[in-house]
Amino acid sequence: MDIKAINDRAVGYQCPPDAFKDRVILVTGAGAGIGRAVALALAAHGATVILLGRTQAKLEAVYDQIKAAGGAEPALAPVNMEVARPEDYRELANLFDKEFGRLDGVLHNASVLGDLTPLDRYGADTWDSVMRVNVNGAFYLTQALLPLLRHSEDGRILFTSSSVGRRGRAFWGAYAASKAATENLAQTLADELENTSRIRTNTLNPGATRTDMRALAYPGEDPATLKTPAQIVAPYLFLLGPDSADVNGVSLDAQPK
Repeated sequence: MDIKAINDRAVGYQCPPDAFKDRVILVTGAGAGIGRAVALALAAHGATVILLGRTQAKLEAVYDQIKAAGGAEPALAPVNMEVARPEDYRELANLFDKEFGRLDGVLHNASVLGDLTPLDRYGADTWDSVMRVNVNGAFYLTQALLPLLRHSEDGRILFTSSSVGRRGRAFWGAYAASKAATENLAQTLADELENTSRIRTNTLNPGATRTDMRALAYPGEDPATLKTPAQIVAPYLFLLGPDSADVNGVSLDAQPK
């Protein structure tokens, strides 16, 4: 598999206007940043989007924007992934099953940064919080949703990753460890599902993007030098849509160097 060629396809992807017509896609962290931008783009290309996030008001604002643009009516799923339990995700899956009967894709985008500090000073509570959101929540949600994804003729699971998940970096602590776990979780899922379903599982590193998390990590950086989330949605649409049926178990970059 030529990863560079696939990455070039993803970054240069021109999404057909109706590529996501009749598809139901769940986006976590949909209230802001990359999750919001991808949710809006999916809706613009025909998807019915399930907006999952912690803050109801932010989800409602994205809902209103999708409806104002003429998109299909989204569904709202206010969930605090820091405290949600496996049974909460199973209950959500049951609701989605009753409403939609299937899922055609899941974008795991919700993440928290934690602290940027040496490991020997890293607080246990912060470490646990990052792992609950970035790893445990993504796992429990995926596990609960797999039956619905199997009902799709062309299911997709996509995780937003990070460069520090591929190679650890000083002071990135729990966030780096969580993204390394994300990469491995995606690879394991891809291997398990490849020959037993039509589900395809991949990860995407967005790179330096103008988000609130980036501002927290790099407070001295000029955000005007960074791409906006809306400028990097093409590879997300590629990996969540029908044109990536031959792509499974790969880690791509939205802004390859």
